[in-house]
Amino acid sequence: MPPRQKRQKKVLRAIGDVSVPDGFGMWAARYLAWRRERNYSERTIENNHSALSAFVSWCEARSLLRPSEVTKPILERYQRHLFHVTKSDGRPLSFRSQHVALVSVRGFFKWLVRQNALLSNPASDLDLPRLPRRLPRDVLTAEEAEQVLSQPNTQTAVGVRDRAMLETLYSTGMRRSEVVSLLWTDVDTERGTVLIREGKGKRDRMVPIGERALWWIERYLAEARPSLALGRDDGTLFLSTLGERLVADWLTQKVHEYVKAAEIGKSGACHIFRHTMATLMLEGGADVRHIQEMLGHASLESTQVYTQVSIRKLKAIHQATHPAAKLRPLVKTDEPGHAERLEGAE
Repeated sequence: MPPRQKRQKKVLRAIGDVSVPDGFGMWAARYLAWRRERNYSERTIENNHSALSAFVSWCEARSLLRPSEVTKPILERYQRHLFHVTKSDGRPLSFRSQHVALVSVRGFFKWLVRQNALLSNPASDLDLPRLPRRLPRDVLTAEEAEQVLSQPNTQTAVGVRDRAMLETLYSTGMRRSEVVSLLWTDVDTERGTVLIREGKGKRDRMVPIGERALWWIERYLAEARPSLALGRDDGTLFLSTLGERLVADWLTQKVHEYVKAAEIGKSGACHIFRHTMATLMLEGGADVRHIQEMLGHASLESTQVYTQVSIRKLKAIHQATHPAAKLRPLVKTDEPGHAERLEGAE
């Protein structure tokens, strides 16, 4: 089996003034090292680093150099600061971004107490901002999905590759990072499954994949991939024109271009297929827990949002049971005080 490439570790700059005894710099470095030793993903560690860097910079600007100098009122001041701060484009931080930043800070102080660096945790009772539960902005119908899938020029090797990637996204609901990390050996054509290794939270999962998506993958492997595999081949399934593993941001842009080219009046990229797969399967009668397994959600709560998007069954029930659902609107007649229903009303 080809070796799987690991996400490269970024060189993270030091946080705060490392020369201060028992200062933020020393403890933040130890905390991030502890997270890495506990096998947290590099993306998680990078996000922790970013959040702690912002917090420590804010503290040091107020002459707070050590975690022991931080109290709950200070943390509440920082929370208000996050609410009022603006990004480079002038927009405020979203409540989700504020929530993520505060969770990282809270986790840092929780760890400090466990290390006996602090006697108590000033962040333990910090009230985090409520997160809005928003529905996916755009979900494709089955017809719209087919229109997007037909956009790549399958007379070229790149077009065959792109069609195989779109089919994989639509059939499995995989995340973009999971698609670009696939090895060709992860696809089991006989069993009709795909093994997703180290998905979000470093969890492996096995998901089914449809026959048509497998057909396009097999065509890509036979006709297109050999011409793209230049130099050392590490077994990555989908390759760039340089024979390298695709970058997740590039895949987002490529899928976005295909959605736009389909001229369906909707926008989106990789996640639109994830939303579409979940919604259409629910409308087809799939159990929400099966959708949870497909999407790789750790919590059922994350999956239940699709039960609100899947409106077709609810509309059918409404039509069958609501006494006014089938009534046509009333229209005025020439006779005062009388009205009649439109033709065809029940």
